[in-house]
Amino acid sequence: MIKVLIVDDSAVVRQILQGALSADPDIQVVGTAPDPYVARDMIVEFKPDVVTLDVEMPRMDGITFLRKLMRHYPLPVIIVSSLTSAGGELALEALAAGAVEVMCKPGASLTLDDMTAELIAKIKTAAGARVSKREDVGGTTKVALMGRTTNQIVAVGASTGGTVALEYVLRRMPADAPGMVIAQHMPALFTKQFADRLNRLSAMEIREAQEDDSVLPGVALVAPGDKHLLLRRSGMRTFVSVKDGPLVHQQRPSVDVLFRSVAHTAGKNAIGVIMTGMGVDGAAGLTEMRQAGAHTIAQDEASCVVFGMPKAAIEMGAVERVLPIKEIPDAILQSARARH
Repeated sequence: MIKVLIVDDSAVVRQILQGALSADPDIQVVGTAPDPYVARDMIVEFKPDVVTLDVEMPRMDGITFLRKLMRHYPLPVIIVSSLTSAGGELALEALAAGAVEVMCKPGASLTLDDMTAELIAKIKTAAGARVSKREDVGGTTKVALMGRTTNQIVAVGASTGGTVALEYVLRRMPADAPGMVIAQHMPALFTKQFADRLNRLSAMEIREAQEDDSVLPGVALVAPGDKHLLLRRSGMRTFVSVKDGPLVHQQRPSVDVLFRSVAHTAGKNAIGVIMTGMGVDGAAGLTEMRQAGAHTIAQDEASCVVFGMPKAAIEMGAVERVLPIKEIPDAILQSARARH
């Protein structure tokens, strides 16, 4: 049984979530809390495996509570937020503080049944996540400039835990790093704010991708939520397309869709990186990249929050190097230099 604590200031939300989660035979709701102070005492008493946490609450906001929790008693936390414009920013702060997932509360585009089914799936994944104290997520050191630009393209895919992993890598990229295209499983309301946050932290220019954006050295393009990102080429110009389309591995954006397009478009001039995440998305696409001559890297199990996606790629034979997150930035730059 997965023990879950629900933290939300709305009695209605607490009641709905408790009923929906308790209906699953693998989940036991050990309690509900209206604010972080009550939650703190219940965590000590019941030792839940997973906590669901609202962002905006009385007495202490969810972000402050999350930071305290991850500093002193780290455990998997899923943010469940209304995701207004302000709430979205706060939820991104929560990911940086250590939350393993973020979710929308029901609204115009998400029914209660959809939301609770997704939450149950995320709780089951989060229960097996590796969570560490936030001070262990290290530093802001950047790698020195490469000295020359390259025509390499770096394609990165990630899911659960990927927001922190991506931040770690991108903070260490120099201003003239190879152009990057990124597929991170994330709700549509988050991706622009996520890209804007990364842009403030990195020497690279990082932005949410738009149709026909060029892929250039020093620029990283993040796939918009609920859209597939594909690499295209016309003459000497490499650019992206942002497309609708069916879910792939229940995901849009899909890492497989991105990686396959990179394999076909960039071939041996690409570097593929698959990082922490649930499921198998990206394994087949990374295999195609390796077969096309690209250099491929996977994050190792010890530094992943969830080892699903890298493990699937490794087992498929898609990966040349398996590295801890701390070694991935330099490995990308070394590979780009070697292939220039």
